[in-house]
Amino acid sequence: MISVENITKSFDNIEILKDISTQFEKGKTNLIIGQSGSGKTVFLKCLLGLFTIDSGNIRFENKMLKQMSIKERIILRQEMGMVFQGSALFDSMSVEENIMFPMQMFTKKSDSEIRDRANIAINRVNLVDANSKFPDEISGGMKKRVAIARAIIMNPKYLFCDEPNSGLDPKTAILIDNLIQEITEEYNITTVINTHDMNSVMEIGEKIIFLKNGKKAWEGSKEDIFHTDNKSVSDFVYSSDLFKKVREVYLKK
Repeated sequence: MISVENITKSFDNIEILKDISTQFEKGKTNLIIGQSGSGKTVFLKCLLGLFTIDSGNIRFENKMLKQMSIKERIILRQEMGMVFQGSALFDSMSVEENIMFPMQMFTKKSDSEIRDRANIAINRVNLVDANSKFPDEISGGMKKRVAIARAIIMNPKYLFCDEPNSGLDPKTAILIDNLIQEITEEYNITTVINTHDMNSVMEIGEKIIFLKNGKKAWEGSKEDIFHTDNKSVSDFVYSSDLFKKVREVYLKK
C-alpha cells in the first residue's frame, strides 16, 4: 500500500499539487485521471521519488519516503516496476535483452538465472516467439507486453504505468488493461496507472483518483462513477455520447 498524506508540490512558486491525500491499495488497479494540466504526471513522479514534495508525506508500507536513507531508496527503487508511455525499449536490444536489463543492472545473479526469469516474464505476458526480435520488428501491442514483462521481472511490490494504452487500438488497449489487472491480482502488487483512457476507467478502475487543478476532486471505483453527483467527474468521464449511453444502461439495471 502507498499512503499519500496532504502532499503539495510547486514549481517557480506555482502550486501544482494542492494538499492531496489518498491511499493506493495493494492488489488493486489504482487509476489517476484528469484533464491535461491537472497534475497527474507530477503526482506520479512524486510517487516515484523523481520529484521531492514540498510538504506532506508519502509512505510505502508505513515507511516515509522523505526519511529514507540512500540505501533504503535504492532498495525501494528495486521494488518498483515502471511501464512508460512510449514503452521506452532499447532499439539495439532484443526483446529478451530488454526484459533482462533491470536484473542485470540491479542484481548480481548469473546470466542463466536472469534469462530464466526473463522467460518466465515473457511467458506470463503471452509473448510468443519474440525473444530474439527487436523493437522495430514487433507491433505496438507487443512492445507494451515487453514493457510489462520488463517491469515485473524483479517481482515488484509496486507497479507504475504512465498512459499504458497510448497509441494502441481499442481492442489491443483492452487486452493490455486486462493483462495489467491480472498481474496486479496474481502478484498482489500495488499498481498505479496514470491514464486519460475512459475505457480503462470502466474496464479496470477499482480505485480512481480524479484530479482537477492540482486538487483531488473525487475518488471512488468505476461503479461509484455511475452514481456520482460530482459535476466535474461526470463532465470529464461522460464527455462522449458512448459513455453517456453506458451510464444510462448501467443505471437501468
